[in-house]
Amino acid sequence: MTLKEKIGQIFMVGFDGVGPSKTLLRFIKEFHIGGVILFARNLQSPSQTAGLCNALQAQSRKMPLLISIDQEGGRVSRLPKGFSVFPGGAKLAACQSPELVYRATEATAKELRAVGINMNLSPVLDVNTNPANPIIGDRAFGTGPTLVSTMGLTVIAGLQDNRIVACGKHFPGHGDTAADSHKELPRVSHGLQRLQDVELRPFLHAIQNGLASIMTAHVVYPALDPKEPATLSKPIVTGLLRQVMGFQGVVITDDLQMAAISDTDGPGEAAVKAIEAGADLVLFCRDEAAQLSALVAVALAVKQKRIREARIEQSLLRILQLKEKFLLPYQPADLAKVKEVVGCASHKHLLQEIKEKTEAPAASKVV
Repeated sequence: MTLKEKIGQIFMVGFDGVGPSKTLLRFIKEFHIGGVILFARNLQSPSQTAGLCNALQAQSRKMPLLISIDQEGGRVSRLPKGFSVFPGGAKLAACQSPELVYRATEATAKELRAVGINMNLSPVLDVNTNPANPIIGDRAFGTGPTLVSTMGLTVIAGLQDNRIVACGKHFPGHGDTAADSHKELPRVSHGLQRLQDVELRPFLHAIQNGLASIMTAHVVYPALDPKEPATLSKPIVTGLLRQVMGFQGVVITDDLQMAAISDTDGPGEAAVKAIEAGADLVLFCRDEAAQLSALVAVALAVKQKRIREARIEQSLLRILQLKEKFLLPYQPADLAKVKEVVGCASHKHLLQEIKEKTEAPAASKVV
């Protein structure tokens, strides 16, 4: 690979519209970007989703793309009508049945795989300890680390057993924030012991059980790094996550265009700082100008030796190993079989079973 292609592989980008834009096609063909993230704005139906994924992969001839989505269930669901959309974390946990949670996740994984999506930015491993949390809330499985760990491992297994890359988020924990990082930079002021006892436990258990990827939080943790949010913090990403907790998988940033980052750093500087911190995949969800600016900035940083090429190659190796495990041998989505899997009768029955379980009187007692 050329340096340009190596840098491209560590980028994941989003786009507008239900078909790939000219700029996105350029990113795939010229820069060989590593991945694309899909949102509701890109998707119209199961068959259109499959066609879009096939069209994107057809342009990436050297290495398949990671095609990701935020399909947590509940209020964070990007899939269009026709897919089976299960409840979010808190409601799934209220089933009090890891077996049901596994089956629901397995059904989601099979439907994603059927249309060509190979990475789900799930599960949420945040422990929702702050009732006033504006961003996590019922996306989390619960208010205690044991329940979050148990359900998180179940979701990871349901995804990865079915060759969908799971991504635990938001490291090292977004559950006790009082601000929304889409709008401003939150802070979590707990000491290291409290973080180890609560916030970090689900991530450690997931790492020890084969979690493939982790997403960082745009949150400042003064006990770990008084200056930078986790996404841009070498003490947190390289020091804590890699060296102390032993994570060897792929680290992906949350969207670097969120206000928690963009209010301070432009797209180029944010991408460079994230890579310096230890991130493997930098995520830009929408603005094509910002995406191009970041690609150019990272290339310049390598040329000027601010980032060593060997550092890029570290991330490249992790990404290629992830793709080899989950994406190869690549097979395009079979459009004739989409209807057999997506929204099938067995998945509808499972949805009804879970609905009945979560609406039972006993479910209201679960915390």
